[in-house]
Amino acid sequence: MMKLLLNRRRLLLAAGLLAALPSFGQSADVEVIDLEWSDSARGRAVPVRLYWPAAAAAQAKVPLVVFSHGIGGSRLGYSYLGRHFAGQGIASLHLQHVGSDRSLWTGSGWSLLGRLHDAAQEQEAIARVLDLRFALDRLLDSERGAQIDAARIVAAGHSYGANTTLLAAGARVMRDGRWLDLRDARIKAAILISAPPFYGEADPGPILAGVTVPSLHITATEDIIRIPGYYSAAADRVAVFDATGSPRKLLAVFTGGSHSVFTDRSMAGGATLNPQIKAATKELSLAFMKSVFDGDEGLLRAWPQRFGALITRFVPGAGVH
Repeated sequence: MMKLLLNRRRLLLAAGLLAALPSFGQSADVEVIDLEWSDSARGRAVPVRLYWPAAAAAQAKVPLVVFSHGIGGSRLGYSYLGRHFAGQGIASLHLQHVGSDRSLWTGSGWSLLGRLHDAAQEQEAIARVLDLRFALDRLLDSERGAQIDAARIVAAGHSYGANTTLLAAGARVMRDGRWLDLRDARIKAAILISAPPFYGEADPGPILAGVTVPSLHITATEDIIRIPGYYSAAADRVAVFDATGSPRKLLAVFTGGSHSVFTDRSMAGGATLNPQIKAATKELSLAFMKSVFDGDEGLLRAWPQRFGALITRFVPGAGVH
């Protein structure tokens, strides 16, 4: 049984933009639980925050999103997604990757570049995927695990977290003449927000061809990554979409915005545009999951009509017109 530490509280969510998703089961009552997990096999802490649809019946099966933060983030981030998912009956497990989390921003400014460099190394990229695998193991083995629908588990992430999601969903790189394959077969779909290319790899095609689960790619025309020692143009997000091997994949490109507009920062990308993009991202993510798991394309068809003023490009994927 999970040991519940730190905060345990119930949050009443206001009504969202999305219409009811009957198969997920609506719930306005969300339980937010912080858990201090540790992977003893690796000697690595894996703190998580679980957003749980508290009104779900004990015998009900709920879908699960496992969310991975960007560089310098934490389990506290992307709360607008976690709370919204849980409010719609979907559990959302937000990881904290201790080697590339918010601790990077503490300490001497002189050594910041070195800390960022270390966080971007391949061993940390691998460790992040193992964090995801460990956290999923731990949750499924817990008392709540019996309520998780194993056929509806989604990996999601922003920026570095999108890379983590891609690796868990089947992306692989060649090392010493062998493929480094970290795919977790339990992942049935992927939500990729601001996905950067794999650093130092010239051709994304062979790397991303193995991502065959349905995938949703979300970005913006000003989704530019600028951190010390690293730059990635907005076009790189679309290149990742193009190279991903998913037979069913969707792309949404918002007009304007920024790389940080998808975080919990309320002013990134502009005070007016920021909440609009967040609302559209929440609705599109849920519509994607309803499409993948229920075969219901209605919300995806309606989405560009509702948010057309925000969109530069929308590629809805096979079967959606």
